[in-house]
Amino acid sequence: MTPTGQDTSVHFQTELEDAADIELVVVLPTFRRPDHLIKTLKTIISQRPDVPCATIVVENDADGLAGAEAAKGFFLGHPSDSTIIVAQRRGHSHACNAGWAMALERYPNLRTLAVIYDDEVAAPEWLDCLAAVQEAQGADIVGGPQLPVFEDPKGQRWKRHPVFAPHYEATGQVPVLYSAGNVLLTRPVLNAMAQPFLDPALNFPGGGDADFFNRCKAKGFSFAWAAEAWVAETVPAHHTTASWARARSLEAGAISTLLEHQRDSTFAGRLKTVGKSLALLVTSLPRGLKLWAETGLAAAGLYHFYVAVGRLMAEIGFVGEQSPDEPKG
Repeated sequence: MTPTGQDTSVHFQTELEDAADIELVVVLPTFRRPDHLIKTLKTIISQRPDVPCATIVVENDADGLAGAEAAKGFFLGHPSDSTIIVAQRRGHSHACNAGWAMALERYPNLRTLAVIYDDEVAAPEWLDCLAAVQEAQGADIVGGPQLPVFEDPKGQRWKRHPVFAPHYEATGQVPVLYSAGNVLLTRPVLNAMAQPFLDPALNFPGGGDADFFNRCKAKGFSFAWAAEAWVAETVPAHHTTASWARARSLEAGAISTLLEHQRDSTFAGRLKTVGKSLALLVTSLPRGLKLWAETGLAAAGLYHFYVAVGRLMAEIGFVGEQSPDEPKG
């Protein structure tokens, strides 16, 4: 491996075109999913964007390197402009930061950067759809839906639960995005935002993606949603249980409080956050009943209640840590 800095090493690299010609880079963080990583890579190289494109795989398991080796074998059999790097420090934020920084370093004329996770596969025209919406809307950042594909056939009913539902439905401008698992970033965003892009302090509590997008919004960058630019996210069977949905809902609430505290840590700001949490708790019953009726899923009816409880738990300093096999930020 070739060292590029204190925390990142190049594991493998191929070049078909001059690096200066590459305008679009796909960054793919991976952690201990070598088999699914290959599925993801197959859908990436099948894309046919109108501009020269390269792929950067970010291995976040420096001890095992299963993903790096799987990706190397894939690229040897499927020649393309690609780089595999190893992020020595573990965590979602570190992996994304390493990949995004490498894209800027290696490809000087980069114009846009797309991100996909190693438990997802891309739609056939994923990159074209993201680019088309970016151009049509004049947006700085474009997101798309992460549609759940359940390993357990019985889990299909869970797609109606809010923890799996896309944040928006229609293509067009949106106020903000929350996940970097299916997103296109333009060069002005990468130039303007300070590095590290994602806050490493949010590695395992989660919320690094949402925090980054909130900071982008504060700088005046615009957002859009590309409904046709979907990726299919594989959902393991143990994620289709009431206990997992409850934990995810509590986590979402805790993260929202954490981010609000970051935006305004004054006493008045914290009082405002507590007030919002209490209001959410009070309204969680009627909202839950409505959601239950709409989805037919009793567990979905408890979503707003658990989010409110998670927010209040974060007020007393309890924020559960995300498992390292969770790539979500």
